[in-house]
Amino acid sequence: MALNIADLFEHAVDAVPDRLALVVGDRHLTYRQLDQDANRLANHLLAEGFGTGDHIGVYGQNSVEWAVAMLAAFKIRAVPININFRYVEDELLYLFDNADLVGLVHSREYSPRVAVVRDRAPQLRHLLVIDDVSGADLVGGSLPFDEALAAGSAERPTLERSPDDHYVLYTGGTTGMPKGVVWRHEDVFFALGGGVDAYTNERITHDRQLAEKALATASPLVSLNAPPLMHGAAQWGAMRFWFEGGTVVFVPHFSPDDIWSTVEREGVNTLAITGDAMARPLVETLQANATRWNLSSLFVVSSSAAIFSPTVKDALLDLLPNVMIVDAIGSSESGMNGMAVQTKGQTATHGGGGPTVTAGRDAVVLGDDVRPLAPGTGVVGRLARAGNLPIGYYKDPAKTATTFVTGPDGTRYVVAGDYATLEADGSITLLGRGSVCINSGGEKIYPEEVEGVLKAHPAVYDALVVGVPDDRWGQAVAAVVQARPGLVPTLDDLARHCRKHLAGYKVPRHLVLVDEVRRSPSGKPDYPWAAELAHARVAEA
Repeated sequence: MALNIADLFEHAVDAVPDRLALVVGDRHLTYRQLDQDANRLANHLLAEGFGTGDHIGVYGQNSVEWAVAMLAAFKIRAVPININFRYVEDELLYLFDNADLVGLVHSREYSPRVAVVRDRAPQLRHLLVIDDVSGADLVGGSLPFDEALAAGSAERPTLERSPDDHYVLYTGGTTGMPKGVVWRHEDVFFALGGGVDAYTNERITHDRQLAEKALATASPLVSLNAPPLMHGAAQWGAMRFWFEGGTVVFVPHFSPDDIWSTVEREGVNTLAITGDAMARPLVETLQANATRWNLSSLFVVSSSAAIFSPTVKDALLDLLPNVMIVDAIGSSESGMNGMAVQTKGQTATHGGGGPTVTAGRDAVVLGDDVRPLAPGTGVVGRLARAGNLPIGYYKDPAKTATTFVTGPDGTRYVVAGDYATLEADGSITLLGRGSVCINSGGEKIYPEEVEGVLKAHPAVYDALVVGVPDDRWGQAVAAVVQARPGLVPTLDDLARHCRKHLAGYKVPRHLVLVDEVRRSPSGKPDYPWAAELAHARVAEA
């Protein structure tokens, strides 16, 4: 059984060629149309000398062209590299160099940034530009995306692919510079792409199994992915559905109005988001427009890659009581580690901490001796996963060695940095990232737990929690808070609220009010920014 991303997609195309595959805005492509466009671009890239192992960047907001570029790269055994559209010149230069980009597909609006960087990235030899309404000047020598498609054959490239072909996902995480996580196609398929059934933990047994499922499904699901395609959650949200013959929907830019309008217009069944950063504006838009949309087609809202607070879940379920919430935990390095399916009245966390989920296949909690902990001990360990794992980080053997570890019995694990406990029933409670854990007088404080409580306060719209120096306790808790419009919470207000839900040592001792809490486009918190700001404010006090 040879599992390759391009092959899995093409099996679905062959099974259901006339089914709707992709919707972005007002553009609708069937599986045949999407496949043919990807073939045209793939053949263009082959003619330009690209092939196995070449890294081709994709830089833009959600579009049909973004999806086509990703699939075309897979078809020729090249590697699409996701680029954060918020990066400015220095960050782009770092990524272009670190990822060894030799080709770039970019939206026209970002041409001025690309123009500045290109001369400092001599290995970059071919540029394709996706036209848009920006009117930005084109980079010299760049070729319009549509011309590349027009020049390429719609026939599939004839080449032998491999399950060992690489998939690379650059992730900024919550700290540090972006890192490229390198997977084999087969491994990432089992970890993120539907190779393991999320509900039964059963693995597929042959490479056409999902395509056969697509053919047997008369009414395929329609999934709207709210995150940007440069985020792994959106890429794999799309590919999982394509492999099974579903319809994948994107909006060009995140907008709550556009999301809900698209759910109604396209009959969306499942909506994928990344935690509170997307859920809060979606909820508040619904609260302000209670009867505007018919959302009866929607029955699942799924979240991954960021904290989805119980209070926000409850608010969503008050508005959409027939919807199920799927809260999944995982990372770019580990794949899916577990999930919880919740309905109205079931959103409370275990002991006030993070989400408690049914463990995914091969997910464990490791003790300090790199051995799996037994259920129900209450010992805090590190969330880990065995089985199908990445090769490591691109060009970073030191980081690879610290994240991918081998236990005493020879089992290789990925340990991405989350702390967790293994409950008596085998479920896993996530506590938070070790890299941002606060140590106050010897007590460990996980920011996500405090953030969840803060965000339940009526005056708080968003919050990040960081540690700041403290003469007595080593570190003290500081809350960086974005207030709701017209409200100004005080430290005393928030402390009284937190004391009702948290032990005293977890209660914020400092408050920094900001106009906006800084997050990535996918909703990941910018802890370095919050820590720098909090340190400066506390030092000034």
